[in-house]
Amino acid sequence: MKIYLVGGAVRDRLLGRPIHERDWVVVGGTENDMRALGYTPVGRDFPVFLHPETSEEYALARTERKSGHGYGGFTVHAAPDVTLEQDLLRRDLTINAMAESDSGELIDPYGGLADLEARLLRHVSPAFAEDPLRILRVARFAARYHHLGFRIADDTMALMREMVAVGEAEHLVAERVWKEISRALTEPDPDIFVRVLRECGALAVLLPEVDRLFGVPQPPKHHPEVDTGEHVLMALRAAPARLPVRFAVLVHDLGKGITPEEILPSHRGHERAGLPLVRDVCKRWRVPKQLTALAAGVCEYHLHCHRAFELRPQTLMKMLRALDALRRPERFEDFLQACEADARGREGLADRDYPQPDFLRQVRAAAAAVGVEPLIEQGYEGAELGKALDRARIEAITAVKEAREKREPDA
Repeated sequence: MKIYLVGGAVRDRLLGRPIHERDWVVVGGTENDMRALGYTPVGRDFPVFLHPETSEEYALARTERKSGHGYGGFTVHAAPDVTLEQDLLRRDLTINAMAESDSGELIDPYGGLADLEARLLRHVSPAFAEDPLRILRVARFAARYHHLGFRIADDTMALMREMVAVGEAEHLVAERVWKEISRALTEPDPDIFVRVLRECGALAVLLPEVDRLFGVPQPPKHHPEVDTGEHVLMALRAAPARLPVRFAVLVHDLGKGITPEEILPSHRGHERAGLPLVRDVCKRWRVPKQLTALAAGVCEYHLHCHRAFELRPQTLMKMLRALDALRRPERFEDFLQACEADARGREGLADRDYPQPDFLRQVRAAAAAVGVEPLIEQGYEGAELGKALDRARIEAITAVKEAREKREPDA
């Protein structure tokens, strides 16, 4: 029985990048061997075990044969006679199909090191086409390594297009898709993930609401880049690397994709028009509830943030209530960051002055500081107490707004 370090740990060591987790392949072993050594079985679809001390994953060398559609449509064969080369052959990219022995020897039967040096994302074998999830994985790796100069090999992109054309992307499981999307959105260049999916045709299948934004014009006065899809990608680049913020940015302008052609490039009412589309996306890919709530809030209220200085205190209070900002300050902060990314994700405006978030932080703090106890002492109760609390909060917001207008009368 021989054990090899495989996959991402080998790749990232060769790239000089931090290694966050290590995976191992066991050649010549059986399930009984692993149990006898104290390993804990955890694999549902194929034999995977956790090391008794490190809890790292050790998988028996295996081959796979296509037997159906989608990620789970495989028959797995794991046995002592499966070689390391056979196990590596079933992997997605050559840079992920390298192994390292316990003596430090690199085993690289499919040219992974050469592709690392050439900064190339290339599939290992035609079996790549058997798993549509690999389309998303390649797009994610492109987003991760774009800043290092990596590109997708032409023949790999052609294969991805073929997979989409024959309908393989339609068999993807929601949980797997969301896992890849969520990981890709936190990579250094999340916009590259979207571009790759669009280039191979998968974006139109998985996120048609985003795909249709490309080519939709916006008023040049507010959007010098004009193209709505390009604006979304620029906003993604401007957003902090936090999943809730970047996902909200990805879907914040979906309403512009269904604007009636006769009113273009205006997009009056796109915020509310986009809400059902945001909810459709979140339902389709089983996006967590907290992220869904934030994405819907950003979609509906991002223009309120941009126009914060113009809004009446009553309208500001209504927005705080709709966003649950008083009870959920962390989500409100994510909202502000997403809106700022939207404002900066425009051609030539990345460094624009955007003081609205600081003003809205003050507005929220003032409203949150209003206590209910003094109102109770004044005799308010029930529905009247709620109304009195609202009035007091609006007065506090008014004070913040008036103080700002005194400081900046010409703003």
